[in-house]
Amino acid sequence: MATPYTHGDDPYDLADEREFPPSRQAGGYELTPAVGFADDFADVFEHTSVHRSTIGCVIPAYNEEESIGDVLTALLGQTRVPDVIHVVVNNSTDGTVRVASQFAGPHEIITPLGEQFTEVFVHDIGKNPDKKVGALNYGYALVEGYDYLLGVDGDTIGDERAVEYLEAEAVSDSRIGGISAIYSIDPAPITGVIPKFLITGQRTQFAAFNLQNLLRGRNMAVLGGQFSIFSTTALRAVMKANHQRTPWVRDSEVEDSLLSLQIKSAGYLTKISPYSRADVGGMTTLRSYDAQQVKWTYGAIELMWPGQRGDTKGQPFHPNLRLRWFENISMLTNLFVRIAFVTLLAGSLSISAFVFSAWWLIPVATAVLLNVRIAMTMNDRTSRDVLFAALVIPAEIFMWIRLSHFTRSWARFLSRKKVDNWAMQAKAERGSGAGHWTPMILLVVVLVGIAVAWNLLGPVTQSAILWVGWPIVGVVTVVQTVLMIFKLMRRYQGYRV
Repeated sequence: MATPYTHGDDPYDLADEREFPPSRQAGGYELTPAVGFADDFADVFEHTSVHRSTIGCVIPAYNEEESIGDVLTALLGQTRVPDVIHVVVNNSTDGTVRVASQFAGPHEIITPLGEQFTEVFVHDIGKNPDKKVGALNYGYALVEGYDYLLGVDGDTIGDERAVEYLEAEAVSDSRIGGISAIYSIDPAPITGVIPKFLITGQRTQFAAFNLQNLLRGRNMAVLGGQFSIFSTTALRAVMKANHQRTPWVRDSEVEDSLLSLQIKSAGYLTKISPYSRADVGGMTTLRSYDAQQVKWTYGAIELMWPGQRGDTKGQPFHPNLRLRWFENISMLTNLFVRIAFVTLLAGSLSISAFVFSAWWLIPVATAVLLNVRIAMTMNDRTSRDVLFAALVIPAEIFMWIRLSHFTRSWARFLSRKKVDNWAMQAKAERGSGAGHWTPMILLVVVLVGIAVAWNLLGPVTQSAILWVGWPIVGVVTVVQTVLMIFKLMRRYQGYRV
């Protein structure tokens, strides 16, 4: 067992030290270039050497007692082990430090790439007002002399060759400022109807996002801190260009998105690996999922907004934000079509003016086919993933949940009310707060108000509204369907997400 971590002169009590099971790994899947990959891409891995570069790993950890052991076990089980691993524990109130301390010290590891050496350090920085950003910058100061910084979240498990693949591609092209793994969520340990439903939805969400980035020339819009490698040369360039003392700043709710934009603006590439994979920690309650998504969406809106909001510089035309614009426009369209369809349908039924048309089934069928096709590209798909996409209702319910996050994010942003979204997410993960029900309550209130107003209108006005409303919804739906058909017909080039 490695030397225990000590803080000052008092060693942590490791009397209850327990053995950790081997981390869940992919088992060394074969590297088989898929159709459409450049032939020379696979050549990058043929001469991979553990001595090509130096990698310093930083793990910001906040109350990760349950997962940090598996994270460190997975890192020490990599074919390419980081040269040093720094666990930076911040603001934690659980046993994260105690658990991580069991891995502290030097490790000599025999890997398929040869014998490797690493050392694990655990740093308890106590109360940190900058939260994850502060922990990342603390870690950067410890590894800035290395060629690469590998950022890993305290609940993310990398596949056995994840680091090897990231390093090999980063070393192969000096233009790469950062490269991210493909993210998913392991559904195996999840129990309960609601948690399983939410995790399946999030797996689908990750799959669609990963696929979009892969098909855009593997240009990654967001180098997620869950499992990404950064060139320290690129980070220094970012600091110089933006007059920053550290790579990460608290100007944005999404520090990884802001850094990705800055790396791109500094002239470097932000990429996603088609081979490196990692399972992140998913949200298993409506409350925690809502808080996470509102924080992410709010932060993305800040970066997109054309102007200055606080210290955040809006960059609406930045190439890394094109996907964000598309996502927001798509969500706005989905919100309009659903509310308008429900309202017009209820109005038509109230005056016996509704006539069913089979044409309305085409958008539904197209959406199902597209969702199923995306599900089939998932590297570790389950029958639940396919059924979620094929049965219409689960995906539709999940869309309404996402629409509630979308409306909450924009309402919070436009209100200019100062809210600590990091604190809100931490509160939600502790099981506190009920703000996630607000959009649903408002939707019911709005629909009741529309129903009351509808009944106050005369028959001529009601007919006129239906006569104008249905064609508008029809045109928007046709445009949506055409775009989905284009996506459905697009070649996926053999990518697996």
